[in-house]
Amino acid sequence: MRLTDPAPGPLVVVPHTHWDREWYLPFQRFRLRLVALLDEVLDRMERDPRWHFTLDGQTAAVDDYLEIRPERRDRVAALVREGRLAVGPWQILHDEFLCSGETIVRNLELGVARANALGAAMMVGYLPDQFGHCAQMPQILRRAGIAHACVWRGVPAAVTASAFAWEAPDGSVVRAQYLPEGGYGNAASLLEDPALLPRRAADLAERMRAWRPEGGPLLAMYGSDHAAPVPDLADRLAGAGLPVRLDTLAGFLAGEPADATGLTRVRGELRSHARANILPGVLSARVPLKQAMGRAERLTARYAEPLDALWWPESARRFLDMAWRRIVEVSCHDSVTGCGSDETAEQVAARAAEAEQLGRAVCDLVTSGPAAAVPAGGHLVFNPTPRRRTALVVLDVPGDAPVTLEDPAGRLLATQVLESAPTVLDDAVHPAADLPLVLERVYGRVLFGQRVRLWSVAEGTLTFQVARHADTPFDIADVRAALGDAEGEWRVRIIAEPRHTVAALVEIPPLGLTAVRPITRSTPSGAPSGTASGTVGSVAGSGAGSAVGGVVGDVAPVDAPVRVEGRALDNGLLRVEIRDDGTLTLRTPDGRAAEGLARLVDGGDLGDTYNHAPPARDLLVDVPETVRMGPVWTGPLVAAFDVVRTYRWPAAGDAARGARSEATERTAVVTRVELRAGEPFLRLGVAFDNRCADHRVRLHLPLPRRAGSSFAEGQFAVVERGLTAEGGFGERPVPTFPASGFVAAGGLAALLEHPAEYEIVDDELAVTLLRSVGYLSRDRNAHRDQPAGPQLPTPRAQCRGEHAFSLAVLPYAGDRPGEEVLAAAEEYRHEPLTAEGYGPAGGALPPARAWPSPGPAWCCRPCATATAGPRCAWSPRRPSRPWRC
Repeated sequence: MRLTDPAPGPLVVVPHTHWDREWYLPFQRFRLRLVALLDEVLDRMERDPRWHFTLDGQTAAVDDYLEIRPERRDRVAALVREGRLAVGPWQILHDEFLCSGETIVRNLELGVARANALGAAMMVGYLPDQFGHCAQMPQILRRAGIAHACVWRGVPAAVTASAFAWEAPDGSVVRAQYLPEGGYGNAASLLEDPALLPRRAADLAERMRAWRPEGGPLLAMYGSDHAAPVPDLADRLAGAGLPVRLDTLAGFLAGEPADATGLTRVRGELRSHARANILPGVLSARVPLKQAMGRAERLTARYAEPLDALWWPESARRFLDMAWRRIVEVSCHDSVTGCGSDETAEQVAARAAEAEQLGRAVCDLVTSGPAAAVPAGGHLVFNPTPRRRTALVVLDVPGDAPVTLEDPAGRLLATQVLESAPTVLDDAVHPAADLPLVLERVYGRVLFGQRVRLWSVAEGTLTFQVARHADTPFDIADVRAALGDAEGEWRVRIIAEPRHTVAALVEIPPLGLTAVRPITRSTPSGAPSGTASGTVGSVAGSGAGSAVGGVVGDVAPVDAPVRVEGRALDNGLLRVEIRDDGTLTLRTPDGRAAEGLARLVDGGDLGDTYNHAPPARDLLVDVPETVRMGPVWTGPLVAAFDVVRTYRWPAAGDAARGARSEATERTAVVTRVELRAGEPFLRLGVAFDNRCADHRVRLHLPLPRRAGSSFAEGQFAVVERGLTAEGGFGERPVPTFPASGFVAAGGLAALLEHPAEYEIVDDELAVTLLRSVGYLSRDRNAHRDQPAGPQLPTPRAQCRGEHAFSLAVLPYAGDRPGEEVLAAAEEYRHEPLTAEGYGPAGGALPPARAWPSPGPAWCCRPCATATAGPRCAWSPRRPSRPWRC
């Protein structure tokens, strides 16, 4: 049988493997298979020049291989230079919605650089298995010089041809090669049986020709997950007598026009269920992984890197490169998604933690320089945002309450003591014979984690006074000598200087540094202070630590203090009233209101890590058994209530009955309701101990007005979405969507700390806090016709244990969220960073320092050619503006 084509064109067979670096098996177990596969493929490519192979668009597979086979690097590079082995352009095949836009850019930069070092990068935006595609991907590809994308999942029903024009919100367009009829494995079974090859080739050509009726080459992706090509690949195709050629994906697209003029135009993100499953449940599987990813990205990109670029005369690039590599590895589409095995999830969490630790290490390194100029007891403060701001910082400071702080200009700051630490660390009686053992507690001059400042021996009592910083002479031998003839029983007391957790309103320059310090009442404002430690008399009478409702220092007045009135909090911008059922009413001075906020809804989930699936007879629990509440702080800078609601949640799911279990677990949920002076949004913290399985917990925010769409910040874009999702394939088109910085609808925005899942349901914004499931994939899932992977138990995906979640609620005017929402999301996610000063006590504070900002929304990153000093700037909020040095 021969292929017939109305316009002559061959079937272009692209041998490849889709290599999930980690998934139902952890990384190292899959790597063993990768090494065996590439050993064979490389050997055959060297023996037979007809062979071509595309290595899944990610250089991670090359790196993982060469780490085991370093002696084969030159052989790999030779095949890359010949154009027969296609590598890159990505470092790893990432999930596009669960990482930041900057992580996507770094991923692409790493992959292109690594592939070019081997000879040449495959300059094709190969995105074969991502669970949908973000709106700005065409711009990211175009900025990298890539004109072609290649996609499968998420393509809408409006696309009826094998290529379409994919346009980003900024107007950038790439030609997108669609992978119909089976995605990246549309020819996976083509060569299974030589006798069936002609018929299968003809069938595939007929199906593919329907997507390209005008004629031309037809793309046959010969490969699948972790699959190797047959050894006699080239001989089988040559012997079949078919109009077929072997090539790489880059080779196929080299014959296609880069111009997308005349093609069906699709603008924005690709999240349609019309042609393939997009598996939206990964947005909420193993939420702690999403939280860890958000922390690592934020600390590295918005704190460590700007500090290194602007305020460090040397370079911490190697540490930052390590952090970014870990972050990119975590972004893999089977990693941060949480749809792998429990072993895989543990390794992903470890990498995210390592990235966060590297970012923290760079922050510590860079701030140690300017912190040396801040007197001991004071604090350095860094503003990670490009706007001058007066922000609330929380500091641990020495001194007697009430605490008074000043800035470099000598201005007294508005402060509020939130908590006071205990000063009596130990007070016990010991026989004299045990005193040598007691003195062994002192390491150098460190005792109970602090430094010995003074000591005394008097009337059978040994007293140590300790502080964070101490520069008085001390030798433990002197203490031993003083106790040389001790007899009887001795009282040993360890007394710490008074220390307080203090909230203060501090003005900080954009991307700049300032400093604050406590001052004693006898010190004139602006003058150098003496030691901030208390006297023996002042600390001896202090006992355990205490929470303080609102002790205020000798400060300038707060322009708009936050007040507590009964069960209401009011800062002049918002008024929050706590209702009997624990939900909230939010009011603005112009009369807008939202009622019933922070309602918790617990429902069943008999799905898996890929797809939420409620039981046929679901039971929703949204009414608490008991509610109690009490104030934590009462202003004037910060006021908060803790609302404790107890629920009876079903203990597990019952798949056999299609219901939830009769047995229940009593669960106490603590909601921290916090309002700060000057902030136009309400902060919420939710914490509980999850003892249940097979369920989903969502926080509901009723909207002030009916919404016809939602707006969510994503990767360099704010995306508007409708209230439904397009279906058509074998998956329930649920309208749950991703959001990164915020999601807004109907006059209310939820500001987020990490990528989260949301849905607009019955005029309420529902944000998923936790989803607990027990299988990687279920063979039978009510919301999906096909298995998404092996039916592997994942007990740790039930996410049992303590969990804490944070978000903020911001009302806004108008039909669409405006600049005020962007600014609020920016400030909510990026609190000022502080570092303790360790300069000479009593010295003057260094002046505040700013860095010139080119615009209201930018970030810093190392330039590829710079070794020190300021590097680069780009504008994530204004995606149409170019990156620039």
